[in-house]
Amino acid sequence: MEMNFMGKNGINDEYVIIVGCGRLGAHLANALFESGKSVVIIDMKPSAFRRLVEGFGGFALEADATELDTLKKAGIENADVFAAITDDDNTNIMLAQIAKTIYGVRKVIARVYEPNRQNVYEELEIKTICPMTLSAEAFKDSIENDEGGD
Repeated sequence: MEMNFMGKNGINDEYVIIVGCGRLGAHLANALFESGKSVVIIDMKPSAFRRLVEGFGGFALEADATELDTLKKAGIENADVFAAITDDDNTNIMLAQIAKTIYGVRKVIARVYEPNRQNVYEELEIKTICPMTLSAEAFKDSIENDEGGD
């Protein structure tokens, strides 16, 4: 099965696979589709896809992304970007490694819940984003730099 579809704007400039259709994954998929990316989002729970916006033109794949057949169905051989953003750090690191080392995906990004695990990802040269760290920094910045509540 070959997937060939266009983003919302008819632009097919990057092919992005997202694993995990929780709040973050769905929000990211919607935003990338809106910006014209070709998006495939994978999740095992069919109910997770209800978070996608009406008219989402990407491809939603209900399957276990830890199975290589699922990644092949998603078109990982042609992916420009792979984002592992499930709620499990171990799953994310495993999927990120597979995308990077087996399939040679150009850009691989993994979500990490535990900030102290970022060292492991960095050793594997996998880019990470830790929502907790980003939120803490934003709160700290707002507390320290906000001039008042006018």
